[in-house]
Amino acid sequence: MWLCCERMRTEVEPRGLTRLIAKVPLSSGMPKETPDRDPSRAPFTSTEAVSQQADLVRHARPIGVILRNCTRRSGSLPESGSGMRTKEASRRDFLRACAAAAMTGAAAVRGDPAARQKRPAVSVVRIKGGNVAAAVERAIDLLGGIKTVTDGRDRIMLKPNLVSPVPSATTKPEVIRALAQLMKRARKQVLIGEGSAAAAPFNVQGQEIFRTKKRDILDAMQQFVFKELGYTDLAQSLGVPLINLHSGELAEAKVPNAFVFPTLIIHRSLQDIDLLCSVPMMKTHALAMVTLGMKNLIGVYPGTVYQSVRGEVHDLTAKVEPSGTAAAIVDMVRANKLGLVVVDGSMAMEGNGPTEGTLVKMDVIVAGTDPVATDMVASSIMGIEPAEVPTFAWANKAGLGPTALEQIEVLGEKIEKVRRNFVKPTIYPWDSIRGVWGVNVMARAAPRASCPADAAA
Repeated sequence: MWLCCERMRTEVEPRGLTRLIAKVPLSSGMPKETPDRDPSRAPFTSTEAVSQQADLVRHARPIGVILRNCTRRSGSLPESGSGMRTKEASRRDFLRACAAAAMTGAAAVRGDPAARQKRPAVSVVRIKGGNVAAAVERAIDLLGGIKTVTDGRDRIMLKPNLVSPVPSATTKPEVIRALAQLMKRARKQVLIGEGSAAAAPFNVQGQEIFRTKKRDILDAMQQFVFKELGYTDLAQSLGVPLINLHSGELAEAKVPNAFVFPTLIIHRSLQDIDLLCSVPMMKTHALAMVTLGMKNLIGVYPGTVYQSVRGEVHDLTAKVEPSGTAAAIVDMVRANKLGLVVVDGSMAMEGNGPTEGTLVKMDVIVAGTDPVATDMVASSIMGIEPAEVPTFAWANKAGLGPTALEQIEVLGEKIEKVRRNFVKPTIYPWDSIRGVWGVNVMARAAPRASCPADAAA
C-alpha cells in the first residue's frame, strides 16, 4: 500500500478506503490443501489518539481519496459492502493446510531433526519510560544475547520498513540504532538496506501513482526517503553503509519449489551478508492482514526489476493466490538469509494499514530468530489469529516455521498481558484494486523533490 501525501490538504478522510471499495468476492488467500498442487497452474478469480496520528493525517492524502478520484474517471471500482474481512479461513482449514505441507516432507529444509523438535523462542519486552534501546537489548538478551543470535555470522544487514517518507508509518530510527550498536559492540559489520515503495514527486505526480523501473527515478526517491526519515544521518553517525536495494549490482537467487518465482533477482549485498535482520513496524495491511518481519521483505524486490510499487510482483502472485502478496513473500524469505526479526511495536497501526490506519501506542518489542514464529507472536499481540494471515499458511506449506502458537516458547511478557485487539483492515484481493493502483508506467523522469511533506507510501 502507498499513500499520496500533499502539503496543506484539507480533503482528508482517514477511513475513506473502508467506504469506497466494494462488494468484492473474497478468497482466503490460504494455499490449497493438496500438497502437490502447482500454484502457477491454478490462478484464483477475481485507540488511542497520539500526536503522531495528527502528523499522519495532516500530511496524508489517503488512498481512499485517490481511489475515489480514479473511480470517477474510469468507473472501474466496485461498490462498497459489508462482510469484507477474510474470516472464511477457519483455524481447522489453516491447520489442515499446514499438515498437508508437513506430509510432503518439506519441513526437512529446516535443518536436522533434533533442531526441528526444539520450540522456537520469541521474546516480548515492554518499552519502559520511553527507553527503546533498553527494550531492544533486553529482547535480544532473552534470546541468548547478541553473540548467540549472530554466532558465526559477521556481516549483517538491518532492513527497516521505510515504505514511504512518512515517519508515522515506518520503523523508528531508534530501534535500528539500538540494534546496530549492539552488533557493532559484538564486532559485527553492519549495513542498513531498503527499497521504498513510492514518494512524491518521484513516482507520484498529482493524484497518480506510477509504476517505474527507471533507475534515476528510483535512486533519487530512495535517497529522499532515507534523508526525510533520518536514516542518512543515522548511518553517518553509526559509520555504516546505507544500501539502496532498488539498483546497483544485482544477482540471481534460486528458490527451489517456488510458488511464484523460481529465480529471483536481488541486490548482491543480500548474498554477501551472513544474516538479514528484518525490523518492521507493527502494522495491519489491507492486502496481507499484517505487515511484520516476513512481509517487510517485499521491500527487497528491486524496483529496477519488479517496478517501484512492486506492480509486477503483485500481478504475477495474484495468479497464484488472491492477496497478490503472501506467496511472493515466502519466495523472497526463502531466497534470503533471514535469521532475526525485531518488531518495532513502540507505535503501531491498526485499521486500514499500512498507511491509512490509526496509530496506537503499544510500547513493545518482539524479537526472534524464526521469522514465522516471531510474526505469529506479534500478530497474536495484535489480536489477529494466525489463521487470518495467509502468509503463515504459505510459509508452512514451504516447510517454514511452527504451525501453532503452542509450538512457540514465548519469553518475557506473556502475550495476553500486552495484547490489544486491533481494528482489522478491510481486505482486498489484488485484482479488485489493481485497476486504480499504479496502473500506468512512468515514461519520463520525475522532477526533483521540492516539498518534504509530499509523500506516497
